[in-house]
Amino acid sequence: MADAKVIPFDDDRSRSGGASRPARRRTGAGGPGGGRGDGSAAPVSALPGAQVPEPSGLSPEAEAGEGGPEARRGAVEADGSSGGWDRRIAGGLAFLRRRVTGDYDVDEFGYDEELTDQVLMSVLRPLADTYFRVEVKGIENIPSDGGALIVANHSGTLPLDGLMLQVAVHDNHPADRHLRLLAADLVFHLPVVNELARKAGHTLACAEDAQRLLEMGEIVGVMPEGFKGIGKPFGERYKLQRFGRGGFVSTALRAGAPIVPCSIVGAEEIYPMIGNAKTLARLLGFPYFPITPTFPWLGPLGALPLPTKWTIQFGEPIPTDGYPPEAAEDPMLMFNLTDQVREQIQHTLYKLLVQRRSVFF
Repeated sequence: MADAKVIPFDDDRSRSGGASRPARRRTGAGGPGGGRGDGSAAPVSALPGAQVPEPSGLSPEAEAGEGGPEARRGAVEADGSSGGWDRRIAGGLAFLRRRVTGDYDVDEFGYDEELTDQVLMSVLRPLADTYFRVEVKGIENIPSDGGALIVANHSGTLPLDGLMLQVAVHDNHPADRHLRLLAADLVFHLPVVNELARKAGHTLACAEDAQRLLEMGEIVGVMPEGFKGIGKPFGERYKLQRFGRGGFVSTALRAGAPIVPCSIVGAEEIYPMIGNAKTLARLLGFPYFPITPTFPWLGPLGALPLPTKWTIQFGEPIPTDGYPPEAAEDPMLMFNLTDQVREQIQHTLYKLLVQRRSVFF
């Protein structure tokens, strides 16, 4: 199989930002407020014909939208004793009804945002937060709007790094942005995986799809090492493989989108690849068939990844909108930009490796 060039990798919850006014305390029987003699506030009656709003159960700060999404999320989670669980159950039932009746939207690439947010991210999040304990740095380098191309190293025998990268952007970006990964054609030939990849927003790694997504203002993930990176032996860990012919740079130049280098540490050790059964790989149609210290010797148990500690760091974006339209056809420019991105990722990998205390902690 030829090496794939992987360019491979609401409900709107914001409310009015105005601050709520502090409540006035009514005191004294003869006070100007006409309060009760015991100092308690008198009940307020609605005017005739006025509509009394239903209590939401959230704090005034959360109602006013103060504190950002984290504060509102915390207020909802703390509301379990006053109807929070009822709302969650009602939301879950509404979600199931929409799935059964087909009342949901997918884009032209098959991306199902609701399913990704409510189901797929919920499944992957414990793996990222608890198992791999992913630490995210430099998330502010991803633009808050408009298209951008995230270029990352690729490793780990199985492409879990791409999924963890998707969770990192989804859960940490202040603008709630989504990452659209571009995957090798093998992904779309596998049953079940094919459908899940499409639903999660993954798209075939081709320049046309990548450029269209960038022009639509999406964040696109690319891992130019492809199978050369993910299937490299354990002895070559954290040594970047060739970045292809610079197709991702050409795509970014045509779309005028910035390139954001991304370095991932921790994925190399989840499946230490000490051998490659090439004959078996050819029979199965795979680019490689990994042999690790636990697989295939321990059977299905050997497919369990090691719980390494991960760090994902996003570097400063490299702008491309200052180049003329014909720059996308300039091979020297593409070579120079490709080399610049590759060197920045490699340098950051070395720096992160020096800083980490242990593979597992």
